[in-house]
Amino acid sequence: MSVLIERKAGERQSIAIETTDSTRFAAAKRRLSAAQRRWLVDSGFEAAPGTFALVADENGKLVRVLLGVDAGDALGALGALARTLPENTYHLADEGVLKDTAQAALGWALGAYEFTRYRKARRAPAKLAISAADLAVLAPLVEATTLVRDLVNTPTEDMGPKQLAEAVKQLGKAHKGKVREWVGDELLKANFPTIHAVGRASHRAPRLIELTWGKSSDPKLAVVGKGVCFDTGGLDLKPADGMRWMKKDMGGAAHAIALAGLVMQAKLPVRLQLLIPAVENAVSGAAMRPGEVITTRAGISVEVDNTDAEGRLVLCDALTYASEQQPELIVDFATLTGAARIALGPDLPALFANRDDVADRVLDAGRAVNDPLWRLPLWRPYRKMLESYLADMANSGASRHAGAITAALYLERFVPETTPWLHLDTYAWNDADRPGRPRGGEALGLRAFFAFLQQRYTR
Repeated sequence: MSVLIERKAGERQSIAIETTDSTRFAAAKRRLSAAQRRWLVDSGFEAAPGTFALVADENGKLVRVLLGVDAGDALGALGALARTLPENTYHLADEGVLKDTAQAALGWALGAYEFTRYRKARRAPAKLAISAADLAVLAPLVEATTLVRDLVNTPTEDMGPKQLAEAVKQLGKAHKGKVREWVGDELLKANFPTIHAVGRASHRAPRLIELTWGKSSDPKLAVVGKGVCFDTGGLDLKPADGMRWMKKDMGGAAHAIALAGLVMQAKLPVRLQLLIPAVENAVSGAAMRPGEVITTRAGISVEVDNTDAEGRLVLCDALTYASEQQPELIVDFATLTGAARIALGPDLPALFANRDDVADRVLDAGRAVNDPLWRLPLWRPYRKMLESYLADMANSGASRHAGAITAALYLERFVPETTPWLHLDTYAWNDADRPGRPRGGEALGLRAFFAFLQQRYTR
């Protein structure tokens, strides 16, 4: 049940939320009765950001909520309210200080999220009544974000390669897309050797999942997502603290699936190709070993310097296959490197691009929809860090410098120079609860990329 509902004209049943701050608090108080103003004094409410006061009428009925906000943070302003206000229906009062009420409503909905697969919801969220126009725009974004969060939050036992494939199949069924997949040794027969090498040690077969949709005459758009459903690090085993949250290593796939859903729901004029290489990087007698050389689909031989640099291996075959279709644009999402998190922290995904003009448009779109990204360079002199003494290149190297950049440079080798390409190294996770951003799986960069695609592909 949606926490955002349409507000009908003249409706008086919902409760007004007036957003205010220290500069407008006096004006807000003048709209209240003397008894209500005394209540604000006695309760200590002074309109500090993140605080609210419940205001009742003379009969004790809740009639208004005063909410202290930072007027520059519309997305976070209402993020905590859906699960803290009494269960009821609310609307934003016209007198509020927030100008971007659509962003505020989005924050309300994102903050209402709760993952309930394994336990009951703590309580029903409050609802926010908004205009029909805003609801039409926001509902798909909330649905897509919920999908990312649900996929990432689900433990690997219930979200392996097969379950990722099922998520793509459900999407294809909903939008009349065509889905096919290559499973297990079919990957070798179809020449996807690196996907197979990474996933062959697991008891759950690796696979490549493909969804196609749209008119063949429209511009081709390829969306690729890293689907490592759990990453032990392979034989270069991660320590316990590094492995604890590796169920989220399919966060790139979750973003790609959700973005594909938004593209199809919006009926953007593109020929869409969604590719999800889905594997579990496990340890067994069949595990890929450090020092092995794999000849990729592109014919480039790669020495496996580190089995924990597996994401770029599953992506390189998928990117090669996408490039063979000669798309107008390739986009990939991946929870690829810890180095990106060290450089930019958990909130800023690292954007890499082989076209400055395309990168600028994505960055602008992210700022416009309050979904920020930060561009890092494809600094090509660092390619030497991926040199191998016996193969065309290595998947990693001895230096810990510029880890996010060298990973992106590895991927770039598998994209033709003539094809615009965007790579997002995203965290897909919130380490702690914040307004609008519950702890756990998170969509970071999804709204930015969808806004960019909407601008790029218009009829």
